[in-house]
Amino acid sequence: MIQTTNGKKLWAIGGGKGGIGKSIFTLGLGISLARLGKKVILMDADLGGANLHTLMGVRYPTHTLEDFLLKRVENLEDTVLDTQIEGIGLICGADDILGAANPTFSQKIRVLNQIESLPADFVLLDLGAGTSYNTLDFFNYSAGKIALFTSQATSLQNVYGFLKNALFRKISREFSKEEYLIWLLHQSGSKNPEVTVESISDLLALVEKKNEERHEELRQLLRDFQVLLVVNMVKTDRDFQAAQIIQNVCHRFLELSPQILGYLHYDQAIEQAVNQMVPFPLNADKSRAAGELKDIAQVIIEKYAPAQSLQEAVDQDQGAAASGSWSSFWRRAPA
Repeated sequence: MIQTTNGKKLWAIGGGKGGIGKSIFTLGLGISLARLGKKVILMDADLGGANLHTLMGVRYPTHTLEDFLLKRVENLEDTVLDTQIEGIGLICGADDILGAANPTFSQKIRVLNQIESLPADFVLLDLGAGTSYNTLDFFNYSAGKIALFTSQATSLQNVYGFLKNALFRKISREFSKEEYLIWLLHQSGSKNPEVTVESISDLLALVEKKNEERHEELRQLLRDFQVLLVVNMVKTDRDFQAAQIIQNVCHRFLELSPQILGYLHYDQAIEQAVNQMVPFPLNADKSRAAGELKDIAQVIIEKYAPAQSLQEAVDQDQGAAASGSWSSFWRRAPA
């Protein structure tokens, strides 16, 4: 199994709100990583409304996650499609069977257990909208966590709610046998709480009084819960403030310190790519958003890829640039 430094092989892209560009970002990031010499598998984890294959120009996938969920194939790797983009494979979501959006616990465990064994440097999960347990569990299971959002007030509210729910889900699962701590979590969302728990800081203070060992374990969980922020569809200088807003509220109420991974400007070329069923940014390698995607991929490579392969990746990127545009990596998959 291929592993990257610090175990950051599996990355989940979430954000809570639909329509913020998670699928397009996941695809663009995958292409950017592939251009830097990395082997990437994209997995459509939107089990109720998969569309990643459409963005890649694949009309009728020969295999989907359905084949694995229903045990038509034994290994998750058997569902990986050759996208004909050099270095990228695709696992299509299973939105065409009854119950696919709500897999059983055993089905979900089978998926999670086999994701890490997929033959790739990076596995990128395109999560669905909302805060279902399945979405939160995929996000929490991933070593790399990216929260994507825009500067719209509804998007800011949704991404904060997404991160809060993901954190609470993580705490409730890790401390499922700690009745007092779980009771405190329920108090934070109660209309008539018996004790006031308005933030994780309040939760920590109450837990410390009860059990210092659990308090330190909870502190460690918060330190380990690392999230990277990406602001999408930036149009004005004011939009850059969106990341700082999320950083502030996460620090104040969740005791988290998410880091900013990057920004993506609004680009009409993206809409054109979607309409043409050509993966962005293959048809717009000179656009501003394409350059920003490449910068984000470079940051991920530098921080999480094996140090010894970084120069090789740079050399490969320079060679690709000399041979032509990104479109040289693309041959349309069969319809």
